[in-house]
Amino acid sequence: MENTGKLSLNKLVENFKMEVIYGTGIIDGVDITTSDVSRPGLQLVGFVEYFDNRRIQIMGKAEFTYLEQFSTDERTKKLEDFFKLGFPVLIITRGLQIFPEMSDFAEKYNVPLLRCEYGTSRFMSMIIRYLSEQLAPCKTRHGVLCEIYGEGILIMGESGVGKSEAAIELVKRGHRLVADDAVEIRKISDSTLVGSSPEIIRHFVEVRGIGIIDVKEIFGMGAIKDEQQIDMVIHLEPWEKGKEYDRLGMVDEYTNIMGINVPSITIPVKIGRNIAVIVEVAAMNNRQKKKGYNAAVELNNRIMKQMEANTEF
Repeated sequence: MENTGKLSLNKLVENFKMEVIYGTGIIDGVDITTSDVSRPGLQLVGFVEYFDNRRIQIMGKAEFTYLEQFSTDERTKKLEDFFKLGFPVLIITRGLQIFPEMSDFAEKYNVPLLRCEYGTSRFMSMIIRYLSEQLAPCKTRHGVLCEIYGEGILIMGESGVGKSEAAIELVKRGHRLVADDAVEIRKISDSTLVGSSPEIIRHFVEVRGIGIIDVKEIFGMGAIKDEQQIDMVIHLEPWEKGKEYDRLGMVDEYTNIMGINVPSITIPVKIGRNIAVIVEVAAMNNRQKKKGYNAAVELNNRIMKQMEANTEF
């Protein structure tokens, strides 16, 4: 299932606790579809050739100081020409006093007018990051996502293989659960995937024989996390007698998710194997590899050096 690629303006207002100057009755019907935002400097001086009317417009101290130098008639003309362009919303930062003409044209052209107390640069940084996450391409995958020693581990496998049981054991060992059963994965950059849980099942885990449990209520706030970057994928599969499994780890394997190759391994599940401990070790080993140390390569180098030393005699 993919993301629709839009965000309700009302959700944006609630997240940043903005004041609605105009548009209380229409913000529910306004959707934001791009993470790009604009400060209308060029548009206020009349250059509108490359104006993107999908973007949120933001005005701060600089734009207000520019507009204040004009007479009321000149300012009115500039603001009306600007509002005529059409855009989803105009946000005023720093809690600045709104020009009366702004309210008039917001109503005339049906453009929501909002105000926040943040400084302009800080607000732009915050809102771009928020929109980039909310509007990022998104897919839902069946699996379990945990944070283990700072690594985001996505555990995948067929139903009943033991993913949720491993997650509970990991939580008991001090790690944190992000999502069980359904993992919403967002591609927030060309190299970064972030996973979270659908809100309706957040913090819940299904354990066969017990039923649904609430991890937050049983293990406490320290046992959960709302989202986590995905650093590794672990595939669990039933042990097959006679099948060859990787015993050295010399060859790096990857799972492609939304065009990004994520390091992955396959762990065979067999009676007597402590999957949670194996997943823990896999997470630590992946962390070591990112820091430049590969145990399999190190062992191979030692063997090769020993062989070279023996051939000298």
